[in-house]
Amino acid sequence: MRAVLTWRDKVEQCIYDLAFKPDGSQLILAAGNRLLVYDTSDGTLLQPLKGHKDTVYCVAYAKDGQRFASGSADKSVIIWTSKLEGILKYTHNDSIQCVSYNPVTHQLASCSSNDFGLWSHEQKSVSKHKASSKITCCSWTNDGQYLALGMFNGIISIRNKSGEEKVKIERPGGSLSPIWSISWNPSREEHNDIMAVADWGQKLSFYQLSGKQIGKDRSLNFDPCCISYFSKGEYILLGGSDKQVSLFTKDGVRLGTVGEQNSWVWTCKVKPESNYVVVGCQDGTISFYQLIFSTVHGLYKNRYAYRDSMTDVIVQHLITEQKVRIKCKDLVKKIAIYKNRLAIQLPEKILIYELYSDDSSDMHYRVKEKIVKKFECNLLVVCANHIILCQEKRLQCLSFNGVKEREWQMESLIRYIKVIGGPPGREGLLVGLKNGQILKIFVDNLFAIVLLKQATAVRCLDMSASRNKLAVVDENDTCLVYDIHSKELLFQEPNANSVAWNTQCEDMLCFSGGGYLNIKASTFPVHQQKLQGFVVGYNGSKIFCLHVFSMSAVEVPQSAPMYQYLDRKMYKEAYQIACLGVTDADWRELAMEALEGLEFETAKKAFTRVQDLRYLELITSIEERKKRGETNNDLFLADVFSYQGKFHEAAKLYKRSGHENLALDMYTDLCMFEYAKDFLGSGDPKETKMLITKQADWARNINEPKAAVEMYISAGEHVKAIEISGSHGWVDMLIDIARRLDKAEREPLLLCADYFKKLDNSGYAAETYLKIGDLKSLVQLHVETQRWDEAFALGEKHPEFKVDIYVPYAQWLAENDRFEEAQKAFHKAGRQGEAVRVLEQLTHNAVVESRFSDAAYYYWMLSMQCLDIAQDPAQKDAMLSKFHHFQHLAELYHGYHAIQRYTEEPFSFHLPETLFNISRFLLHSLTKDTPLGISKVNTLFTLAKQSKALGAYKLARHAYDKLQGLQIPARFQKSIELGSLTIRSKPFHDSEELVPLCYRCSTNNPLLNNLGNVCINCRQPFVFSASSYEVLHLVEFYLEEGITDEEAVSLIDLEAPRPKRENKWQEITSNNSQTLRLDETMDSMGDDDPFTAKLSFEQGGSEFVPVVVSRSVLRSMSRRDVLIKRWPPPLQWQYFRSLLPDASITMCPSCFQMFHSEDYELLVLQHTCCPYCRRPIDDPGP
Repeated sequence: MRAVLTWRDKVEQCIYDLAFKPDGSQLILAAGNRLLVYDTSDGTLLQPLKGHKDTVYCVAYAKDGQRFASGSADKSVIIWTSKLEGILKYTHNDSIQCVSYNPVTHQLASCSSNDFGLWSHEQKSVSKHKASSKITCCSWTNDGQYLALGMFNGIISIRNKSGEEKVKIERPGGSLSPIWSISWNPSREEHNDIMAVADWGQKLSFYQLSGKQIGKDRSLNFDPCCISYFSKGEYILLGGSDKQVSLFTKDGVRLGTVGEQNSWVWTCKVKPESNYVVVGCQDGTISFYQLIFSTVHGLYKNRYAYRDSMTDVIVQHLITEQKVRIKCKDLVKKIAIYKNRLAIQLPEKILIYELYSDDSSDMHYRVKEKIVKKFECNLLVVCANHIILCQEKRLQCLSFNGVKEREWQMESLIRYIKVIGGPPGREGLLVGLKNGQILKIFVDNLFAIVLLKQATAVRCLDMSASRNKLAVVDENDTCLVYDIHSKELLFQEPNANSVAWNTQCEDMLCFSGGGYLNIKASTFPVHQQKLQGFVVGYNGSKIFCLHVFSMSAVEVPQSAPMYQYLDRKMYKEAYQIACLGVTDADWRELAMEALEGLEFETAKKAFTRVQDLRYLELITSIEERKKRGETNNDLFLADVFSYQGKFHEAAKLYKRSGHENLALDMYTDLCMFEYAKDFLGSGDPKETKMLITKQADWARNINEPKAAVEMYISAGEHVKAIEISGSHGWVDMLIDIARRLDKAEREPLLLCADYFKKLDNSGYAAETYLKIGDLKSLVQLHVETQRWDEAFALGEKHPEFKVDIYVPYAQWLAENDRFEEAQKAFHKAGRQGEAVRVLEQLTHNAVVESRFSDAAYYYWMLSMQCLDIAQDPAQKDAMLSKFHHFQHLAELYHGYHAIQRYTEEPFSFHLPETLFNISRFLLHSLTKDTPLGISKVNTLFTLAKQSKALGAYKLARHAYDKLQGLQIPARFQKSIELGSLTIRSKPFHDSEELVPLCYRCSTNNPLLNNLGNVCINCRQPFVFSASSYEVLHLVEFYLEEGITDEEAVSLIDLEAPRPKRENKWQEITSNNSQTLRLDETMDSMGDDDPFTAKLSFEQGGSEFVPVVVSRSVLRSMSRRDVLIKRWPPPLQWQYFRSLLPDASITMCPSCFQMFHSEDYELLVLQHTCCPYCRRPIDDPGP
């Protein structure tokens, strides 16, 4: 540390205090009864300020730079503006000893001999507080919360902003040690507020805000008059009776003297945010100094040690960026580092440290030895077992115990010294002198070896790794490189201030100067790049650079020197440079160059570095071929060129070595077909066709499909052309190919058709199938595209495809929920089993889902299906049995549909009479098993309710009684119980209007018939209306044997006229009267209809006697009175005669169900179809 005087002035009066403006531009001095304002830059007196009548003792500037205050022996305090105008004055009862501004609130504390006041510009009055003793000094904490007051009686009082005492510190000396100066550390990094205290007991002490002392008192040996911190709190200035200003660390370690004076130093301060110090003395001298802190450091390879805060040493690992701090608690004067050793010179001793371990990254040091002795030296060097001290021309070698072992006297001043390594205890030193001499000294040898002598003084030295070359920087900024053995100057370069050899490469060095870094390899030209600072080391690709006070490791790619070696085809040397650190691109370039130079070993290492397996495989294959005896370097180089993409050069080398086929393969593999054709010339057509095919393959692979298609067509590869066109959806091109092909070429044409189908162009696919005559595929096409009309038309022409059409059609219908049509299609396709299965499933679903109307329809369809299958003699009996069963189920479900709707839905769509008839019909039919879904409870419940409503009370009672024996749902429970009770109040008989009549024997049948739906008298089955379920006035009759259905119909159609009935009444006219008389002789029956005669039967028989008619009876019948159920074979037709011709009956021509004509017409209008078989009204029927 050096103090350089910047300017000095002298006034007549003693300078008691001074203060800097916060921006450092002005200095305010308290001199006599005036304030002097100086310009800090050059010491110009700007203006004296007069306002006080007596000596000014103190001055302080506010942190915001707006105001400053002065206090005087005249008991007054004056507030001044930054424009040097006095704006306010207030007084105390005694002389003002010190003033201080709060750094945050800018509140002013002014202290006199017996009190202190607190003033702020917001307040008009000054709040004053008594003090127990004379206040000599005061200081605010950084946060402005507390004010410390130093007393003449040795007490420090810490007050809050209101003036209340919070902490009281009593010094051991008491009134014998007046507190003369205090200051809080301004550092923001400290965790606690720390106060430095200087007293006239000649002690320096440190305290925390709590009053706790930090460390011990430090003896000063003089009376301190002023103490102040640097802006960041790292150093302390102290002046007093010793007539000088001393620099201390923040911990109180004395570092040196700032300036010697001729009288007591009353005040000293640091210019804000700088290293400038101003000193005010008893004799009126003002001195302004600049402090220069020199760099103390040492470097060995990648470890750099430097001084920090004057008393600490930081060791930095330049590669890992690790740092370790060693606290010496004294001024560090010199630092030396070597391998695992670190030497630190302090004012009174030298400390030698060593690393804990041999680990290259270990940063833990411990003290090995202490040499407690004061040494004067310019340079310090440490070796494994020795300390080397350099003083002017003399070198001394000391052991770690401080014993001087050797001494060397030089001819001239020593300018540079460096340890260049060697065995422990025998290390070599490189020494450069001012007279240009360069020596090598071994620490165990008294004799210095002169390496060479040059004309100019040495500034910097370095020796190459093999110790064969020496680099010198002289005082003319020239870098000179010598051969140590021959003393020959190898080369020199200008603009150098420092030099370093690469520790890993013999032929590389770097030097810095003029803002540039210069790298030189061998004797090649210098490579330059910008760099600030001094080069101090060069290890591999890292250059260690010292700039101002910081050391950094700069990563420098070694590309430039590597390329310099490559240009001279020095591949091995280039590889060594690359190993120091180059980019991947540089490694690849090295690998390629070495490969072209057939330096396979180097190329292999370089390609391994960039992990290029392709080239490594190539090198391995070439090496194996060489082992097998191949020696043709042209062929090897051709392979290399082809790998590098230099195809024409490769082709020339292939041709030169007699391997034209390899060149042709290379071109075709690379799809360079034009070059291949040029190389081939007018050769074999077969080869040319092969080339075109390969070219087309390539066009296909590089996504040029149109070109590929054209090439394939020209090469006759139609299938490949079709595949590309089809995959890209080029219909036009496919059409062109399909029409160009002959019909004999089935495979490509079928492929075309297949792509047409995929591309939804079924018309072109059909055209292609027709071209090759593949009707089966055409049918499949129509089926797949669901063009059913075309398929059906084709099926008409070619019945053999009927199954292929109708089966998929039926499946398609089923998938689209058109099951009924699907069933018909299966039927048409002859797949009776599947048709029946579909119907059975539909029927089952309808029953399960309570869609009984649908179930009836499906059962009817099933019965007709069975009837159709029954035409096969082998299945006739079974199918007819099923037919009758399904017909019966269809009738039951058709009737039950109304019952289910009545019981489940809130409103009924049927008349009570209809529901009454249906429930009776069902009960008569359900004599054995009850089919799935049909509920006896619902049926009986409906019958009971409707019977009661219509007056059939006996039947209702019977129904309610029956219900008692069944499991009744909860929703009917109350209704049935109520009905069962209320029916008891009704008469026990049925209304005669409801009693059914047998139209054969005219017998009234009971409402509940044990025999079922037949007459109890003649056993004639009743014929019911399929809508109202009333008994129709029809009687079924049978034909005599020998009469065919056709003959019977023709006889009925004859309609022979009946003999006219004679009038039974006879009119007798007399004179006075006219009389009508009934002729009793006529047949009392009065019936001349032959059919009526056939209705008679034997009374009391239990067997049913059918009505059988002869030809004469048939001839007598009227066509409108006869209804015929024309069942298809193997069933017989059924004939019914209406006994009331005037009451019209309609029979559905499809399902042969009978209806009252009026009911039928209404139902057809509602449903547009037969309510039973759903035959549309415009369908002519079977």
